[in-house]
Amino acid sequence: MSKNPTLAILENRDTLEMIAVIQRVSEASVKINGIIKGQIQRGFLVLLGITHTDTQEDIEWLSKKIIGMRIFSDGEGKMNVDLISVNGNILLISQFTLHSSTKKGNRPSFMEAAKPEIAVPLYKKMIFQLEKDIGKTIQTGEFGADMKISLINDGPVTIILDSKNKI
Repeated sequence: MSKNPTLAILENRDTLEMIAVIQRVSEASVKINGIIKGQIQRGFLVLLGITHTDTQEDIEWLSKKIIGMRIFSDGEGKMNVDLISVNGNILLISQFTLHSSTKKGNRPSFMEAAKPEIAVPLYKKMIFQLEKDIGKTIQTGEFGADMKISLINDGPVTIILDSKNKI
């Protein structure tokens, strides 16, 4: 067992993963200091949690998985249509609290969330990868900002993906 408390926690975890919470929305927006920073109509609001063990491989896999999710209704009302087919949009929000640990006490620990020097470059790479995979510009929040998110969850449909659950 490591004497470093951070390493000890990591040694006791099976895997750490990049997490994406996808909400199918009819509209969503993010405000920072009362000003709209990003806004979409039909598409996905994606909350992204990054850990310090995430890599470019995690970004590429998760981006393709997000874009390919067939969670829009087809002509028969079945969830069978992907984001590109409905000309949908993405609003991507970085959210370190997705990696909270609540095992002990009532105050969450965020030790598994990547520090900004790791998370910011990965967040920017995710923006680039999503734009590449969807073929258009996506909307974003601002890393580290106090953001106010508004959405109309369509369905509601909410899907949680993690980059280590690739089976």
